[in-house]
Amino acid sequence: MKLTLYAPAKINLVLEVLGKRNDYHRVSSIVQSIDLCDVLDFQLHEAVCLECDAPSLERDNLVTRAAALLRESMKCRLGARIELRKRIPWGVGLGGGSSDAAATLLALNELWRLELPLSELVHIASKLGSDVPFFIHKGTALVEGVGEKVTPLPSLSSTWFVLLMPPLPRIPGKTKEMYNRLDTTYFTEGQFVQAALSSLRQGKAIAPGLMFNVFDKVAFEFFPGLNEYRKTLEQAGAPRVYLAGSGPCLFTFFSEEKQAKVISLNLIGQGLECYVTSPFPGG
Repeated sequence: MKLTLYAPAKINLVLEVLGKRNDYHRVSSIVQSIDLCDVLDFQLHEAVCLECDAPSLERDNLVTRAAALLRESMKCRLGARIELRKRIPWGVGLGGGSSDAAATLLALNELWRLELPLSELVHIASKLGSDVPFFIHKGTALVEGVGEKVTPLPSLSSTWFVLLMPPLPRIPGKTKEMYNRLDTTYFTEGQFVQAALSSLRQGKAIAPGLMFNVFDKVAFEFFPGLNEYRKTLEQAGAPRVYLAGSGPCLFTFFSEEKQAKVISLNLIGQGLECYVTSPFPGG
């Protein structure tokens, strides 16, 4: 038996930090999965082994950590041969590693016939990282707490995202370092999320003025040169430019695919890495 799963990237449409709980930041975020996906193949095997078309990512990968945690939690002795084809750029704020981990939990739950409900998979996912529980659900969702509370939301209407990957150095431990740079002056009270929720529940798009990312205030200092790429995206025709997660990926969005493709071709013509994507459904 062979299972193939697509692990989508994500962008945070709104990302607020409300405070800290012990050593963890409490977030309130509206997250959207997008159809830029890694591809994972799973087959039964005597042990858990991972092969990746980017060999440098095989060591200490969240995929093998997810498989090991699931085996330990369920006292399971089965294994799996996992092939990972990376399509999501890593270390840029798109959550690819977390998505791969969630796909692994979902696939092995089926392959090993564990029959765990989604709620239990979310509980296990929360031990792997704050973004992993969201990817058990995917789609459009409200994410709260330290990432463990995920509430599905109505899907976005027709939306096309243009993602720009600035050619900046990938920094190990980047997200933790950026969280460490947030003090209480960066914390908000959830007002941006609540206003955006009101729009989504009425079937409306989120107004640009409601798009908020707490990392905007630190990313453009943390990544030297990032502001130049924001200007490049604006000059290519982006009405507004947003930071994806903790960055440095930047994005803009449109209601028509044609507009998104025009900007993408402009950026590609400048030798830049960019993608046109649309929402990836939940469920």
